[in-house]
This record gives sequence, C-alpha cells and structure tokens, in this order.
Amino acid sequence: MNNDAAFVEFQRVQKSYDGEILVVKDLNLAMPKGEFLTMLGPSGSGKTTCLMMLAGFETATHGEIMLDGQPINNIPPHKRGIGMVFQNYALFPHMTVAENLSFPLEVRKIGKSDREAKVKRALDMVQMGDFGSRRPAQLSGGQQQRIALARALVFEPELVLMDEPLGALDKQLREHMQFEITRLAHDLGITTVYVTHDQTEALTMSDRVAVFDDGRIQQLAPPDELYEEPDNAFVAQFIGENNTMPGVVKSIDGDACIVTLADGSEIDAKPVNVTKAGERTTVSIRPERVEFNKDRLHADAHTIKAKVKEFIYMGDVFRFRLSVAGNDEFIVKTRNAPDAVKLKPGEDIEIGWLAHDCRALDA
Repeated sequence: MNNDAAFVEFQRVQKSYDGEILVVKDLNLAMPKGEFLTMLGPSGSGKTTCLMMLAGFETATHGEIMLDGQPINNIPPHKRGIGMVFQNYALFPHMTVAENLSFPLEVRKIGKSDREAKVKRALDMVQMGDFGSRRPAQLSGGQQQRIALARALVFEPELVLMDEPLGALDKQLREHMQFEITRLAHDLGITTVYVTHDQTEALTMSDRVAVFDDGRIQQLAPPDELYEEPDNAFVAQFIGENNTMPGVVKSIDGDACIVTLADGSEIDAKPVNVTKAGERTTVSIRPERVEFNKDRLHADAHTIKAKVKEFIYMGDVFRFRLSVAGNDEFIVKTRNAPDAVKLKPGEDIEIGWLAHDCRALDA
C-alpha cells in the first residue's frame, strides 16, 4: 500500500508499561480510508494496547501514530474525533437513549435542532428509532450494543474503534450484529479498527486482518489469504482448524518439497519457511483439503496411510478423526454430498493432498 494514502498509520510504535517489557514491538501499519481492519490475537498479544494508543487512552513509548497525515501522539482523546464502542457498552444509566446519543454532540457544541436530527438519523441507522425515551436498563444486551454503536456514529466520525464489542452477546445475535456492523461501516465509508480474539468474527467482517502475537503483527492480509496461505505456524494454528505434523525436509525443488514425517512416511508440501534439506519443519494442512479419493490427486502424488478413529455427522459436513503418522487428532472434513465417502472407525485407508495445499512452516 502507498503510505501517502494512509489514513491511519503506526510508524515504529512501541509500548512498555514498566520500561523493560515491550507489549507492542516496533509496529508498522498503514490503513487506507474506508478500510475495515481487524486486530486479532490471543489475550496479551498487544492488540487492545494498539487500539488504546490510537484512541489516546495510552501513550506510545516510542514511534509515531498518524491520523490523516497528522501526528496525534500529543492530542487528547476527545480532540481526535474518533468514535469508540466497548464490550461493556459504557452507556450512561441515568440518561435516556436519546440523551446518551446527544451527549457527544453537546460536547462538540452542536445546536439543538442539529442534535435532534443527528440523533434520529443514528437511531434509525441501527433500527432503534422508537427507543429514544428509554433508559439503558430497559434494553436487552443486543439493544444496548446497538445504542453504543449509534453513539459512536452520531457525530459522523471518520474513524471508529471497536474493542470486543460483541463479546457479551449470544451466538445468533452476535452473528447478526457482525453483518450489521460491517454493512454500516461500508455504507457510511467509515474507517474501522476492530479488536477481537474471535477468528470467525475476524474472517467474516474484515477487509484485512492483522494477526497479533507477542506484541508483533505475525501476518497482515485479507481473510482468504490468511486462511489459505498462513505465513507461519502460529497463524496457521490460530486461524481456523488446522492439522500439523512435525517432520524434516528431505528435498526442495522450487515451489515444492518432500517432507519425511516422524514415522518415516514422505509427503508433498509447499516450502514456506524452509530453505534447505535437513531442516526441521511443521507441515500444515486444512481439514477440507485432504482427499480420500485418489482420482482427484496427481498420479505421482504421495499418499499416506491412515486409520479412522471417529466419524461425526454434522449435517452439511462429515468430520473424520484419523490417526496419521502418530497424530491421533488428524481431522478431515468432507461435504455431505450423494457421492461422499462414508468410513467407519477402525478402517485403514490412504489419504493425500495437492502439494500446494500443504505448507512446510517453521518448526
């Protein structure tokens, strides 16, 4: 991305609370206007700290944070013009819904008639137009979250930050709100930074996802690329379901390599974090990329012996747990189709995959 066009930019940003341990390490990140970017990672990976530095609630120990080309490190939070949505909603309990929404407008010295028009528009945006006179305590969790979202949007900010905003909602409502938030952000052209530890949420909502671990971005890419082409073993394990097996590189030839597994069997893989024969590696293969049907593989593809441990019927997919090269938790998923292979526990079979679907990553 051309950084001249960056709307939000972190330049070599570091953060330490005690002067010794860095919770954010040398972060460089550029976002264009209108992008929906999710910061994804386990607890303590640095993602929320980055969000809080962008909001102004935390100060960077080193480096510069830019907003629309201007450095904002020394600008207080209320002057950054950023909308915020938190997991706990943070609504004022003593105010009505309309008063909650009006508050950020009053702070910005917007006149009464303008305020009323903006509040009405924001409530309509989140389908809560009839709830203006209620208090937060009279609303369900999902309704409160909609109001918190409306309050973040009411003063028409160019940037909205969201910290685990759907964490308290049940699964069905959560999925509905994921769709709503993404639609609103794109319809309004708002630049959004969204923090979550929920990988499904990150994959379904984002234009790009920054996967954090240990204070660094491990990979920054669109969702499909993260899932299909993880850069390292951490990303492969963290995003979606994944089979891994340790091995040693036997040979590398351009974009393909042969890996010898613990039991001596050989498999085809794509070399991602390996460069030479003899290197230790972890091979990674997604459950839906494994084939039972030899006809779908190249004639010279390596296949590997497996034993069926468990079969689980999940409606639209079949899920098999296999024992492969000493790994008893090897998962394969196949579509429930008329020609789907049905296997019983105890059966000995052969499985295989296309070399480019199996990645030889860091050990």
